[in-house]
Amino acid sequence: MERRNARFQQWEALLTNRNTRHRLGEFLVQGVRPINEAVARGWPIRALLHDGNLRSHWARDLVAGRVADEVVRLSPELLRDLTEKDEDTVELTAVVAIPPDDLSRIRPRPDGVVVVLDRPISPGNVGSLLRSADALGADGVVVAGRAADLYDPKTVRASRGSLFAVPAVRADTPAAVLEWLRATGTMTLVGTSEDAVTDIWDHDFTGPTAIVVGNETSGMSSFWAQNCDAVIRIPMVGSASSFNATVAASITLYEISRQRA
Repeated sequence: MERRNARFQQWEALLTNRNTRHRLGEFLVQGVRPINEAVARGWPIRALLHDGNLRSHWARDLVAGRVADEVVRLSPELLRDLTEKDEDTVELTAVVAIPPDDLSRIRPRPDGVVVVLDRPISPGNVGSLLRSADALGADGVVVAGRAADLYDPKTVRASRGSLFAVPAVRADTPAAVLEWLRATGTMTLVGTSEDAVTDIWDHDFTGPTAIVVGNETSGMSSFWAQNCDAVIRIPMVGSASSFNATVAASITLYEISRQRA
């Protein structure tokens, strides 16, 4: 492909246009680990895009391995336009299908852990939280309310492949998430707030737990504050007013792992 035809323009729009991503049901993935994770976890690869300059065995093997519905060769200029990096063109860009937003994709273990992100603003924070959730054994992540897109390039890049390893689902309303969590019958909802009176290490996290992490600017919504079974705080020293939302979630996930060790 040498020209910016309609199909290329659709791929290009996946970089910046959330509505296009969800209308077409696909998003772009770049990088060795993210693409490998997508393939290994069975995510449908609709296309692999390259410019013919496949320098590594990794790229050549993927193209030859028929892991995608199709392989499309682009001009170097067009492939470069599909990356946000100010460096040499990546070897491969994958066009990956977006899975359905169905909470049943998350299947908590009997003592499982789920993270609920309440209206997160930053795609980078969402991606970083997915990395922590993956590293610390969470069963899934729910992004609730009007929020950053799970399939924004910044989310995908920050997750370093963990988007494909941890089930992550968007939910339009917190009520739907609460109903799903309560349907498990055993999960304790634990919110995080700088105004809470219970320190994180004083709460028993050994049972099935859903952590609710508030918006970066305003914290948890009143809905979650009213419906959580417990609210904990992470003690701080120094002059900082609060932890970054991703940091707070990561600390909480680590404390859960520590208590269960």
